[in-house]
This record gives sequence, C-alpha cells and structure tokens, in this order.
Amino acid sequence: MKRTSVTIRDMKGVKKIVALTSYSHWMSTIINQADIDLILVGDSLASVMLGYKDTIPVTMNEMIHHAKAVSQANPDSLIVADMPFMSYQVSQEKALENAGRFIKEAGAEAVKLEGGKQIKDTVHRIVQAGIPVLGHIGLTPQSIHQIGGYRVQGRDPERAKNLVKDALLLEEAGAFAIVLECVPSALAKEITRKLHIPTIGIGAGPYCDGQILVTHDMLGLKTGHIPKFVKQYADLTEQIAKAIEDYKKDVTAGKFPDKEHSYE
Repeated sequence: MKRTSVTIRDMKGVKKIVALTSYSHWMSTIINQADIDLILVGDSLASVMLGYKDTIPVTMNEMIHHAKAVSQANPDSLIVADMPFMSYQVSQEKALENAGRFIKEAGAEAVKLEGGKQIKDTVHRIVQAGIPVLGHIGLTPQSIHQIGGYRVQGRDPERAKNLVKDALLLEEAGAFAIVLECVPSALAKEITRKLHIPTIGIGAGPYCDGQILVTHDMLGLKTGHIPKFVKQYADLTEQIAKAIEDYKKDVTAGKFPDKEHSYE
C-alpha cells in the first residue's frame, strides 16, 4: 500500500508508524520488501555515507543525488527528504525553492525541517505551496554549535515548556508529523498527547506515535560511537569484514576462482 503524508497523519492513535533512513537504491529496495511506512533520506548521510564529521557540510546537490536513488527504488513508503543546513534558513523564498527541488528533481514526497517557532512561517509557506512538511524538534543536529553538542534536550522545565510550544506551533503551521529527537520519555509523552498529528521518536522513549532509526546504526553497519537509544538488530560490519578476509585468503591461496566459478 502506498503511504502518503495523509496516510502517516491518520495513523495517529491507530497504528504505530515505522520509519527508517535510507541513502541508496539498494537499501531502499530492501526496506520496501519489509513494507516500512516512511523512509527519511536524512542529512545524516553526511557522516554515514560521505565521511563528514557532522551534518553541517552536506549540500542540496548531494541530498538530491541520494534522494533520487532512494525514491526510484521504493514505490510504497512515503519518501521524505531532509532539508540540509542553510537550505531553508536564509529566506522563505529560498526554502520553498529548495523544497520544490526535492519534489521535482529527486522524486521526494515531503521534506523535513529542523526547528520550532523560528521556522513556523517557513513551514506554513512550504505547506501552502502543496509540499508536505515533517517537523523536527529536540536535538536538532544542524544546531549543535548553538545547543552545545549532542545531548538530551528538554530536561529543564523551561526548555521542556518551549519544546511543547514548538510542537504546537509546527502543527498549527501545517506539519503532518513531528520527529522528537533525544528528549525525555515523559516530555515526549506530553507532546504526543497534546498534538493531533503524530510524533515519531528517535531517542524519545516508547510513547511516541512511531519510531525512526538510522538504518546503518540499527544494522551495525556503522563503526564508532553508537547512541544509547539505538538497538542493534544485526552486526553486519563484523560479517562483512569476515567475508572480505575470507575472499582475500582464497585469492592469495589460489583457491578462488575455482572450476565452479570459471567458464569452460
């Protein structure tokens, strides 16, 4: 069944939303087989795929390149593209232009923006143009220099109150759902209860209307620090490394290719 932004919005209170990231055609094909509701072509591809230290450097052209590959492989999931840093902060006109590029050039069906009250008018403008918007509050990686790094947001009462306000403003602006990243479970529960649109958690506890993880984290395809909120369902890095070692041994020992893998 093809998911749309309306499908996702209407899942609130009915069925948990299952979401993952994807940055490539082959991964998107596999995810489609699992019938996942939403695929986010996240700006996390900056570090996962391109080797940048954070999400800040990734460009619109790089995001469009990967979003196009993802959208061509998955006919069923809702494809959401992440608006990268400075693609929507300069002006509403620039934001609308870049959001339109994701729809026209990459085949995305919605875009995601980070922030609350400071971007509500931009969200409204994009939605009014016919482009669905997924909000994102809490830990917003594009603002790490301002918020002091990768840390849980909303632990103090004032910040928690502001996050609730941000969520309500994004709903009012027309967002069809909101990602809550790295916020305490109780706060995520409160926001989820107050909103008429779904919340999708990542490090936000069990009370959200859905969950999203970086697929590479979940599959053990990423080395280095793994956040506390990630549950690894496989360790493919170890399996791939072993396969490469076995291949190397066979080639150096003259065991590959053998008769079975050669043409007569």
